[in-house]
Amino acid sequence: MSKNRPKISDQEFDRQYPRATRRAREAEAAELRAKSARYDSMTRRMNIDLTNGLSFQVPVTLLDEFAGARPRDIAAVELGPRGAALHWENLDLDFSVAGLLTTVLGTAVVMAEAGRKGGRARSPAKAAAVRANGAKGGRPRKAAIAGHRRVATG
Repeated sequence: MSKNRPKISDQEFDRQYPRATRRAREAEAAELRAKSARYDSMTRRMNIDLTNGLSFQVPVTLLDEFAGARPRDIAAVELGPRGAALHWENLDLDFSVAGLLTTVLGTAVVMAEAGRKGGRARSPAKAAAVRANGAKGGRPRKAAIAGHRRVATG
């Protein structure tokens, strides 16, 4: 144990442990992680299967890092810890799964998917907030949120 970390009692550990493990499961569910990755030399694409059931293919020609790489070196892809990253030892190359998707698709697409997934999250606090908002008549209009009145233009 690090000398800089304060020690906690067994009772405090037992109090914090359930919340910490729940938060870890939630973070793990939201993280893009690879279940498998393989290179198809016929199509020159990386085929990546994610733990959430999604699969995608990345043409290696879209990635400058693979320019001049031998097919056998590209095929030697390894999964990093928890599948959060891909590693090519002979190429001295690493990509996080999210970073690879962002590079190929662009930040906007990846962030939209992350937001969509986050919007589906279920928790007692979110369910209560949705019920309370619904009891008030639903989501307020943007003009009402900003405190502005709508002005008719002609």
